[in-house]
Amino acid sequence: MNIGEAARRAGLPAKTIRYYEDIGLVAPHRDANGYRRFGDREVHKLAFLARARSLGFSIDDCRMLLSLYEDRGRASAEVRGLAQRHAKEIDARIARLKEMRATLGELIEACAGDERPDCPILKDLAGG
Repeated sequence: MNIGEAARRAGLPAKTIRYYEDIGLVAPHRDANGYRRFGDREVHKLAFLARARSLGFSIDDCRMLLSLYEDRGRASAEVRGLAQRHAKEIDARIARLKEMRATLGELIEACAGDERPDCPILKDLAGG
């Protein structure tokens, strides 16, 4: 199948598929005319990558996950460890976002939001 059909089946834009090919995550077959030809195996890999990316795994993590997926002798502990590290990174990001939201809430509350020029939000952003 061509890249458009592979994109539709995998739920990815064709541009993303081209990027994944450029960085070596997938290697579709090439016809004599140079057109990409995707088989079920490549589409499955693309869908795998789409799901992993939707969970926030980095490209390097995706490369490792694909490698582990294709290695029938893998230890599931390695996969679990990678997922646990990723979950910790997500938890840290959530904590930072909560801190940002709390600070922003305090600044919004401190701002009168009226016609006066005094604004605690701008003052804070300016480092004051």
